[in-house]
Amino acid sequence: MEFLTEFGLFIAKTTTLVVAVLIVVSALVSVAHKHKSDGDKEGELRVRRLNDTYRKLREEIQARMLSADERKQWLKRQKKEKKAAAKANKRQSEGQASPPKKPRVFVLDFDGDIKASETDTLRRAITGVLSVAEAGTDEVVVRLQSGGGLVHAYGLAAAQLDRIRSKGIALTACVDKVAASGGYMMACVADRIVASPFAVVGSIGVVAQLPNFHRFLKKNDVDFEVLTAGEHKRTLTIFGENTEKGREKFLTDLEDTHGLFKEYVAERRPALDLEAVATGDVWFGRRALAVNLIDEIKTSDEYLIDACERAEVVAVSFEHKRSLPEKLGLAASTALERSLLRVLSLFRTQKLQ
Repeated sequence: MEFLTEFGLFIAKTTTLVVAVLIVVSALVSVAHKHKSDGDKEGELRVRRLNDTYRKLREEIQARMLSADERKQWLKRQKKEKKAAAKANKRQSEGQASPPKKPRVFVLDFDGDIKASETDTLRRAITGVLSVAEAGTDEVVVRLQSGGGLVHAYGLAAAQLDRIRSKGIALTACVDKVAASGGYMMACVADRIVASPFAVVGSIGVVAQLPNFHRFLKKNDVDFEVLTAGEHKRTLTIFGENTEKGREKFLTDLEDTHGLFKEYVAERRPALDLEAVATGDVWFGRRALAVNLIDEIKTSDEYLIDACERAEVVAVSFEHKRSLPEKLGLAASTALERSLLRVLSLFRTQKLQ
């Protein structure tokens, strides 16, 4: 009984602390949102050379596999080779013709949520890349992950990728986990889609769902009025009484949206049998290859490591600068999450005891 009392007091104190932290976090987030809405957030493009990243990984493993004496000799050889390469480059720049320019591969990342929230950062990164990329030689690779979301949001995200194609620059989409629905709408823009063996691809369909509380309100004698000007201003509603006519119009709109989706995919993947794949079903990587939803089975790591052998490969991203309130809010939310995990862990431990 004493243990239950102490544990109850502990839970009460913890709950009080959590509520206080939530209030502080809410205040910080509110201030951060106000700062964000006051004007366009500034940020910066970040460029990272992946050739160097993969080379350092290889060299680190090679060095660790050697004995101490072998490592010293290996490091000496590395220094000599770098000096020789630097001298050769200097001689070429002084009087000789410069070596043939390597093609460049620009790598972009898109991790999509239901609202395609990363579209703005993708847009800025694409704008930066298009200012330097050369048609016919350079390539853009987008590492794409998304299960889809709002039609208009993913339509805009796909349109950003269309900007690359319209400039005559090769575009490759790499899908390691999922590119479904709106995610596939983006992927199909690419000249080539590369996916891992068990990546989820497809879902060329449209879905809409909403609850209706009309019977609950009617049961409790609550009236809800829906006033519209225009026959189709509102078809289905959450609180009002839905009609068959409204449902038919809503379904007609869904079918029309599905038709637009299929037309969009057909223009960019003409080899697809749309009647077979535009059913809303999804396919894993190898099955997707069999129905031409993708062009190759390969992970993004494999593709980019191979690209490093033939090109200069750079990852490009746009990152917003966080204001102080945003940083504090992020730190507070992280601390709160960790605290809640500790409480849950302790609760489970006490329960097991």
